[in-house]
Amino acid sequence: MWTYQGNPFDEIPEDIKSFVYIITNKTNNKKYVGKKTFTFAKTKQIKKKKKRFRVASDWQLYYGSNNQLKHDVELLGRENFDREILHLCKTKGTANYLEAHEILSRHAIVSEEYYNQWLSVKVSRSQIKL
Repeated sequence: MWTYQGNPFDEIPEDIKSFVYIITNKTNNKKYVGKKTFTFAKTKQIKKKKKRFRVASDWQLYYGSNNQLKHDVELLGRENFDREILHLCKTKGTANYLEAHEILSRHAIVSEEYYNQWLSVKVSRSQIKL
């Protein structure tokens, strides 16, 4: 279960596209900061035309992209991890920006308290809507 501002989160507000989160291992307090979209674009060939549409992501079951974190979730069980949404974002660019901000301000890449091992971000000012 995801939480947001201390409450269970299971309904996506209409204007929200993605979120920035923190996952905490309750057995050792190690954390992971990441971002996730609620939907993603998919293209399908219909006759001679390509049609783009949005598809729901696996956000409800998602436990991050870090291999060590995924291994620990598998080994210790999902019940030993808290998943908290830090920011709900109106654009993917906003999520990119806020994820980078959270990782850098927490020094997550250089701290042994975090699973994070790298950061790659590309965002322009026009993509950010805070």
